[in-house]
Amino acid sequence: MWGLFSRQWFLLALLLSLAIGFGCADWVRPLAGHATLRSLVTAFVLFLMGLTFAADSLRRSLRYPGPAALAIGVNTLLVPLLALPSMWLLSAEMSGGLIVTALVPSTLASAAVWTRKAGGDDATAMVVSVVTNLACFIVAPLGLWLIFGRTTDLSTQDQIVSLLLWVVIPLVLGQWLRRAALADWAMTHRGKLSTVAQVGILVMVCFGSVASADRLAAREQAGGGLEILAVGVLALTVHLLAFFLAVLAARAIRATPQSQIAVGIAGSQKTLMVGLQIGLDFGVSILPMIIYHVGQLMLDTLIVQHWAKRYPPGPVAGDRNPGDRQPAEPAESTPTLPPNR
Repeated sequence: MWGLFSRQWFLLALLLSLAIGFGCADWVRPLAGHATLRSLVTAFVLFLMGLTFAADSLRRSLRYPGPAALAIGVNTLLVPLLALPSMWLLSAEMSGGLIVTALVPSTLASAAVWTRKAGGDDATAMVVSVVTNLACFIVAPLGLWLIFGRTTDLSTQDQIVSLLLWVVIPLVLGQWLRRAALADWAMTHRGKLSTVAQVGILVMVCFGSVASADRLAAREQAGGGLEILAVGVLALTVHLLAFFLAVLAARAIRATPQSQIAVGIAGSQKTLMVGLQIGLDFGVSILPMIIYHVGQLMLDTLIVQHWAKRYPPGPVAGDRNPGDRQPAEPAESTPTLPPNR
């Protein structure tokens, strides 16, 4: 039981944060309403992510940039296009939340971790994570302006400055400090630092839940449960379509099976932290982001387990002492992805 809790504590805490935000909105609202506090939490979490992100082997992937470029295209273009039909199927708040989710960058940690567990090329996943996160201060505001610019009073310049200040600079600063002096310390304390970062994400989820609860209460819309179900179906569909279309595209360019895995995972995953920051500032529901994030963790875990037996993981990119790592968990089933022919 304790082993299960230690592996799944974040998902359980995520549900608890949602429950606190929706059930105790009056208590949390004074803190959740401070935009500066939310931005500081975001900056701190991104700084920790940059500090713990091992990017030393990116040069290997950059020598063969085709798969990484394909995954970046999937993440920044295909996923938002797949989310567009939600504008005609969901309310403005829910569809806005899903589109914001589709516009944010790939995950900084789980894309590389899941790729490695599946036996894929984690260096390619790292390139996708780094590039999409550094470019988010341009990609997300531009995408929101193209989609909502005519129906919403948007300040693209303010969004760019906000993302640059609270997302990109903390991420770059954390990575610079790691490379300058703190690589060994960050490697030694990576688990603790990652846990602190996850707690910051939970705080933002709680804040976002308060805002969503207030908007849902103001709307008093009947059939809200059906809409949440529809959001779940659409979010999972967008993720799975992006995942498998990315794998097919990677196969079409004759990428190796390991690169196909990286393209599928890194191209379809989305980071929760940046999505929460943009969603709260933009005034849309965070429920689509939560559902997409939890869904990608669960679905990709099943897919990773399905692939892992055929493509055993190698050393983690950037690890200084790969021999000190624990052996990978055994896979539970046989993969379906065939070797590239």
